[in-house]
Amino acid sequence: MQTRKQKAIRKIKIGACLFAFALLYSCQSMRSGDEKVDGEPIFSNFEYVGNDKIYDENPLLEGQFYSPILQGCYPDPSITRKGDDYYLVTSSFVMFPGVPIFHSKDMVNWQQIGHVLDRESQLKVGTAGISAGIYAPDIMYNPYNDTFYMITTQIASGIGNMVVKTKDPKAGHWSDPIKLQFDGIDPALFFDDDGKAYVVHNDAPDKGKELYEGHRVIKVWEYDVETDQVIAGTSKIIVDGGVDIKQKPIWIEAPHVYKRNGKYYLMCAEGGTGGNHSEVVFSSDSPMGPYIPAANNPILSQRHLPRDRQNKVDWAGHADLVQTPGGEWYGVFLAVRPNEEGRVNTGRETFILPVDWSGEWPLFEAGLEPLKPSVRMPKGAKNEMNTGQYFPNANFTFADRLDGDRLDDRWIGLRGPREKFVHETKNGLIIKPFAVSIKEQKPISALFHRQQHITFSASVEMDYTPRSEMDFAGLTCLQSETFNYVFGVTKSDGNYYLVLERTEKGLSKIVARTKLDEAGKIRLKVTADGDNYQFSYGISNGPYNNLGSMMSGDILSTDIAGGFTGAMIGLYATSASDTKL
Repeated sequence: MQTRKQKAIRKIKIGACLFAFALLYSCQSMRSGDEKVDGEPIFSNFEYVGNDKIYDENPLLEGQFYSPILQGCYPDPSITRKGDDYYLVTSSFVMFPGVPIFHSKDMVNWQQIGHVLDRESQLKVGTAGISAGIYAPDIMYNPYNDTFYMITTQIASGIGNMVVKTKDPKAGHWSDPIKLQFDGIDPALFFDDDGKAYVVHNDAPDKGKELYEGHRVIKVWEYDVETDQVIAGTSKIIVDGGVDIKQKPIWIEAPHVYKRNGKYYLMCAEGGTGGNHSEVVFSSDSPMGPYIPAANNPILSQRHLPRDRQNKVDWAGHADLVQTPGGEWYGVFLAVRPNEEGRVNTGRETFILPVDWSGEWPLFEAGLEPLKPSVRMPKGAKNEMNTGQYFPNANFTFADRLDGDRLDDRWIGLRGPREKFVHETKNGLIIKPFAVSIKEQKPISALFHRQQHITFSASVEMDYTPRSEMDFAGLTCLQSETFNYVFGVTKSDGNYYLVLERTEKGLSKIVARTKLDEAGKIRLKVTADGDNYQFSYGISNGPYNNLGSMMSGDILSTDIAGGFTGAMIGLYATSASDTKL
C-alpha cells in the first residue's frame, strides 16, 4: 500500500519523464528540419556537370585510363603501397577537413576514404589565408612497424612540420600531430631496408649563404621512429640550389628518397610550381649522400614546349613514385589545364604516368612531350572509374540531394569543421549562418565543391527568407577571400533582391541585381565555358533567367588571384553581409 507521499513522488517522477520525453521529441523535431527558420537557407538537389570537350575528342582505347586522375584542386600528390593497396594524399591548405586520402587496388580506380586531418586538434587554420595551411603531405608505409605516416607542413598556428600516424588508413583515426623540430617545408620520410628512418625536406641555405632569390636546399636527417623526432646533430645539406647551382635554379623542393638495386635515388621538384616547373633526380650510395644528379635531367617537365600548343597541360612536377607488386613503376604529379585565355581556374590537379626504370635512372614515359589525356593502365587493371563505385574522372555528373545523414567527402569547409554550420534533414541541407563574411580570414559558413572542369555547370535549389540587410545566402564561386563571386538573396528596405557581386583584390562591386516578388524557393545556377561564366536563376518550375551579362572567370584563376588553390563552388550563408544595394 503506497502512502500519499509515495504516490506524490511517483507522480512527480512520471511527470518529469513525460517532460523529458516531450523535450527530447521537441529537440528532435527542431533538428529534423521540418520547420523553416528565417535567416537559415535550406539547400537541396545540388548538381555539378562537367563537360570538357577534350574527353569527347579523345575516347579511351582498350587498356587506357584518363589523367588527371583527380580533377580540380588536388595538388602535391604523394602515394604509397602496402601489398596491393595504394593510398594517395594531396595538399588541402585551409580546407576542412584536410588532406583528402584515396585508396585503390590498381591505381586506376580510386575511392576517397576520408581525410587524414578531420579534427580541430589536428588542423588549426582558423585565421589563415586560403593558401596557407597544409602544404605537400607525404604518405609512407613503414613495413617494420606496420604503420602509415603522413608528414607535412602546417603553415598556421606555429605548428610547422608535423607527422601523424595510423595502423589502418581505411579506418581513419590518425593520431594528433607530433610537431617536428626542424624548419623548412615539404618533408618526406624514407624507411631503409635495415629499419632505419630518414627525413628529407626543403629548407633555406645556411645563414649568409643565400646566393639569389629562390635559392633553396634539400636537407636530410636521421629519424627516430620510437620518439618520432629527427635526431639532433644529424642534419646534412644534400642538394644546394638544384641540379646545377651555376644556372641559379629556384625552389628545389618536394624531395622523396627511393632505394633500387642497392642505390638511393632522390627525386625533387625544381623551378617553382609554375611555368618553369620540373622533376629532377639524383643518386647516391648512402641515404645521407652525397647525391649526384642524372645527366638527363629533367625527367618530367612541360616548360620547354611551345606555349600555343593545343589542349595544353602545363606546370608538371612535384612527383612521387610507386612500384606495383608486378614490378611496374608509376608516378603521380601535379599539373594544370589552362583555359583558352591561359588561365588556371581548376587549379593544380593530380596526374599520373608510367615510369620507365629499365635503366639506371627513372624517366616518366612521354613526360617531356605534350601530355595526353590518356595513359596506359597497369597490367591487370580494369577501368571502372565512372561506374558510380569510384571517384569519377573525365566528364561526369555529381548529383547530391543533400538530404542524407552524412556529407559526401567531396564537400569541404574553410578553416573550420562543417559540422558547426550544416545540418542535413529530409528536406535538404540547412546552413546556419555565421556572423562572418566570405571575405574574412575566419571560419565561414559555406560548403564547397571543387571546380573540376573548364566547362561545367553547377545548380542548387534554395529555400530562404532573409531577415535583414545583414542576411545573405546563395552560391559562390571562390578563388580566395579577396577574389570571388557571390550570387544570392538578400533584403533591403523591406524588399527581397537577387544579387550578383564581384570581389577583386578585396574590393566588391554589385554587377547585377533583380527585385524578387517574394522570398522562398529559388533555383540558382552557374555555368562556365572556359573563361566565360554565366549566373542564372529560376522561380518555381520556370526557365532559368540570366542575371547580368557573361562574366569573366579571370578572378577565379591563380594567375590573377595568386596563391595555390583552385576555384571552388560554394553553398554560402552569412548574417554579416556587407553587400549594400
